[in-house]
Amino acid sequence: MPSQTPRASHALEVVRDYHQRTKHRFEGYARGPETLDWDEQPAPFRHFEPAPQIKLPLISTFSPESLPGQALQRPFTALGRLQPALAPSLESIAVLLQLSLGLTAWKRFGPDRWAVRANPSSGNLHPTEAYLVIGGIAGLTDGLYHYRPEEHALELRAEHEGEAGEPRLGILLTSVMWREAWKYGERSFRYCQLDTGHAAGALRYAAAVLGWHLQEQAQVDSVTLARLAGVDRLEEFPARRAQETEIEEAEILLAAGFGNAAPPSFDPARLQTLAERAQWHGTASPIDQHPMYRWPVIAEIAAATRRNGGEFQPGGLPSVEPDVSRSIGTASQTTAHELLTNRRSAQRFDHDYVMTHAQFAAIVSRLQPSNALPWDVFGEPPRAALVFFVSRVEGLAPGLYLLPRSTRSADSLRPRLDQRFACEPVAGIDALLKLTEMDAQALKRMVRSLHCHQDIAATACFALGMLFDFETALQQSPANYRSLYREAGLIGQVLYLEAEAHGLRGTGIGCFFDDPVHALLGLQDGAWQTLYHFTVGLPITDPRIESAPAYTDLTTT
Repeated sequence: MPSQTPRASHALEVVRDYHQRTKHRFEGYARGPETLDWDEQPAPFRHFEPAPQIKLPLISTFSPESLPGQALQRPFTALGRLQPALAPSLESIAVLLQLSLGLTAWKRFGPDRWAVRANPSSGNLHPTEAYLVIGGIAGLTDGLYHYRPEEHALELRAEHEGEAGEPRLGILLTSVMWREAWKYGERSFRYCQLDTGHAAGALRYAAAVLGWHLQEQAQVDSVTLARLAGVDRLEEFPARRAQETEIEEAEILLAAGFGNAAPPSFDPARLQTLAERAQWHGTASPIDQHPMYRWPVIAEIAAATRRNGGEFQPGGLPSVEPDVSRSIGTASQTTAHELLTNRRSAQRFDHDYVMTHAQFAAIVSRLQPSNALPWDVFGEPPRAALVFFVSRVEGLAPGLYLLPRSTRSADSLRPRLDQRFACEPVAGIDALLKLTEMDAQALKRMVRSLHCHQDIAATACFALGMLFDFETALQQSPANYRSLYREAGLIGQVLYLEAEAHGLRGTGIGCFFDDPVHALLGLQDGAWQTLYHFTVGLPITDPRIESAPAYTDLTTT
């Protein structure tokens, strides 16, 4: 491996220090606010005034005979298979955005009212903002558009110089990190990256409904992304007290490929030219005019993990046939749009429900990486191995199980595990290994303890921890710190949707005790780190929470 520059070495040290200081420990949690004023929560939606606005049609307005209506009738199990693709248009873009980033319901409990969205978010705080880079699409000026999920509308943030050629569509995601920092303090950078991974996964599934592909443009450096999104134009993000409450961090750019065509590659130099020659519109609405805390470490870790030009080296994903039976699972014939918009995070689980062996096997199968939906949204090789805390699955003894997900992970991780683990193959579930059996009650107590004493982890049919080949990734580039969390978020999105497809429900868990999890597994050298946890079970709904449709008050074109 080539020696690192002093700048890269410093960034690597910043990443290591940040990760260590933001771990939850039995003796104390990562630094966060000591009190929260819920009446002063950061604004959940942003807009740019007086940017021109285009209302998008809702999926409920498309007739079953229309092309969008036909696409919306595709079953979830058919996604990823070869099928007719919709042409890029205002209507198909509307479907893409509503199924991935739009509102899916309004919830009410007493005096409190909040929105639920298609893409999940830590604490339902939704730091992710979305921008579209559009060129050559009929009815839309070439330019950069900001998506307003509460209005299901596009704002023309910047007009680009027009150019001839095939239609182009890019989706650029940014993070308003203060939305997470307001509640979670220093650990919030982790959650913003998880949310980016979830959003990328949500977009990839929604694109599949249209017969499209999406792929990250990792060759585009962070400076170019910031310029293209206009988030480096700080005068247009005014702050009353602190700039960090208002700014957005450029995260990733996804390119759309229509039909069988591979997504085009965006040239960073051309993107910079578009941004520099653009006619910009609007000033950002405020996020938080009365912040109570400051978390300077977030700016430090953001700077240390930005991607430099020429840094990305594409990896590879295991190749599979595009139309195999496990490519999406076989559990449900629910239409894709119904499943995508009905996804919810579980709040409580039935602690008596036993998941069937077939359900568990199908979900485990879907967690194996491949070059198919949705894993193809990122171009990097898989780095995660999954540790299952199995409590109630038909035919499996309660205990710890391991899914390496790649030969590289198996070769690197298994020798580091506690030598008492058997690592026995599990019959009927490909690649899953049994580490050890445990008494059911002892396992329940342990799982609750490791997950910040939360019952939702202990009452699930299974919980899992996502272990990553941490040091190897960071040695390649400090920017991979973001990539690891984004892969974790993508895995979480798969778990959410697969659970729903099997009549179950999942929830992501960001609060767990990092090093005690490592100690349980015998991991001592820090090479592998757990970054995200998840639980799946049969949900118990709270009848006191009222639910209303998302867009009943909107008038659309």
